[in-house]
Amino acid sequence: MDIILLKDLDKVGYKHDIVKVKNGYGRNYLIPQGIGVIANATNRGKLDTLIAEEDAKEAARVDEYKEMVTALEGKSVKIGVKAGTSGKIFGSVTNVQLAAAIQDQLGMEVHRKKINMEEWPKELGSFTANIDFHADVKATIDFELIQE
Repeated sequence: MDIILLKDLDKVGYKHDIVKVKNGYGRNYLIPQGIGVIANATNRGKLDTLIAEEDAKEAARVDEYKEMVTALEGKSVKIGVKAGTSGKIFGSVTNVQLAAAIQDQLGMEVHRKKINMEEWPKELGSFTANIDFHADVKATIDFELIQE
């Protein structure tokens, strides 16, 4: 069964993706919960207009994103982590923790999916992450991992 997702769903797909799922999962969970709709010809046509509307909303927010980039310039965020004596941290730091630190310390809400880094750090020190607000608006943020 092909389903158009209306929300992001872990291990299934992202919003507006057309995914193939088992019939029972689609009929009994995704559709009744409002997470997806059947991917028939009518809904596929509506999907194109829905994507166009969301792209227009994002384009309208470009000025807001540019203000956020200027506010982030030169700022640094500190994240407390548990680490061993050699400086290696237990676990790893992800975009979720970085987004929470930006929210707490700088008062700016950045969606976690907009934060990218090639390899997330696994030891104490200073690092840089990229934030892709929009295709035209990108920023970098410095963050430091300190021992709790």
